[in-house]
Amino acid sequence: MYDDYSVLMSVYHREKPEYLRQSIESMLAQTVATNDFVIVCDGPLTSELDAVIEEFLAVHPSLFQIARLKENVGIGAAANHGLKRCRNEWVAKMDADDIACSDRCESQLKLIEQNPQLSIVGGYISEFEGTIHNVVSLRKVPITNEDILKYAQRRMPFNNQTVMYRKSDVETVGGYSSLRRCEDYDLYLRMLANGFAAQNIAQVLVQYRLTKDAFKRRGTWNNFEGFFRVRWSAYRIGFSSLWDVCVACSGQFILTLLPASLKKVMYTRLLRK
Repeated sequence: MYDDYSVLMSVYHREKPEYLRQSIESMLAQTVATNDFVIVCDGPLTSELDAVIEEFLAVHPSLFQIARLKENVGIGAAANHGLKRCRNEWVAKMDADDIACSDRCESQLKLIEQNPQLSIVGGYISEFEGTIHNVVSLRKVPITNEDILKYAQRRMPFNNQTVMYRKSDVETVGGYSSLRRCEDYDLYLRMLANGFAAQNIAQVLVQYRLTKDAFKRRGTWNNFEGFFRVRWSAYRIGFSSLWDVCVACSGQFILTLLPASLKKVMYTRLLRK
């Protein structure tokens, strides 16, 4: 089985040290271990976050690459910076506050070996509050490339926290754009529109941490603006119809207007399983 892959993670000053530690540990505990772990510090960090990173670096000096940016540039720009440092063709994205299942990467690498034409591989996430045992929802995504293409015309077809992608194919479409919201959705749409194949695995690969501010962030006007720009771009390149844009943006607009308590109900009960 192909087992050389890089892990790409970005962290900024508002992350919690204990969450960062758990996230890194979950990737180090993979049943197929990485040989290249890239962490991009998106601007100056707190001393507590720096201490966590330095602790892992001291134990695994040849494994970790730490890229420190002078200022906060946003998720997409930070990912572009880190992607350049990744030594392997396959890159596993990981958020700094989530927990990867131990067989996440092994499952993805097995699928890649079976289907060498793939460029993007993702999977399901379970969303939890407090502890990983308090699962409140499950986000399933379409499995086959055909279903992913159809789903992507209106909604994000991947759980970004689970994605493993081919570095050269990401670079072919220009990497992440300058968007500071929905930059991952934009990247995957451009890859799909350029004919790169994708597949999701019908199993939970990452446990996603729901924080108090999670639903507020999803329903901000900045988030809506980013979503609209991505949807309009998809229409302009012929990936989505104007009707797809109207339906998708209308739903997102309604969610933006709802109070945080109702957003939580919508996401956990109506938009999840």
